[in-house]
Amino acid sequence: MRILITAGPTREYIDPVRYITNGSTGQMGYACALQAVARGHRVTLISGPVHLPRPDGVKFISVVSAADMAKAVLHEFSDIDCVIMTAAVADYTPAVISDHKIVKMPGDMQLHMIRTMDILAKLGQIKNNSQKLIGFALQDENARENASRKLQEKNLDAIVLNDVSALGEKNNTIQILRRHSQNWQIIENMPKSELGITIIDLAESLCD
Repeated sequence: MRILITAGPTREYIDPVRYITNGSTGQMGYACALQAVARGHRVTLISGPVHLPRPDGVKFISVVSAADMAKAVLHEFSDIDCVIMTAAVADYTPAVISDHKIVKMPGDMQLHMIRTMDILAKLGQIKNNSQKLIGFALQDENARENASRKLQEKNLDAIVLNDVSALGEKNNTIQILRRHSQNWQIIENMPKSELGITIIDLAESLCD
């Protein structure tokens, strides 16, 4: 299989030294990439800024911003059998990026933010019948309801639900829901390195 995996956070720059980001470490995506390569799949790993060694045997694409991530994913997508979207891509980015470091001034500062591209939704619109999409949902309220809605609205084949507490941690509890199913598969408190096995099992079963 040809598998595309996204991993890590994005950085949305305000000026040359300041940016908005999140606590994603990329561990889940890198674990999936390692497992997929070990099984003989052809893997493209598109990664935001992380402190992890680059896996051997993958086509590696380094990105920074949500716009970078979208461009790279869309460029690679036509040749891919399955996308595993573990990256924590920013939903908003500054409308204007200052060319110079913003100098501290008296009083408050307002930052105008605009929406970034919804990469998964775009892939769900353009995928063919044989291409499979696995999305991730990071939720802390109405988790299953919100994840189920994301699965349907973005035309995904499966969604992996995890809690916000998973960010930056080595272990994670995940819940998996497939399209056209009401049954959640629950895997509790497992190292992300081992959860990579579960996610690649899921990808393989979707593409059978």
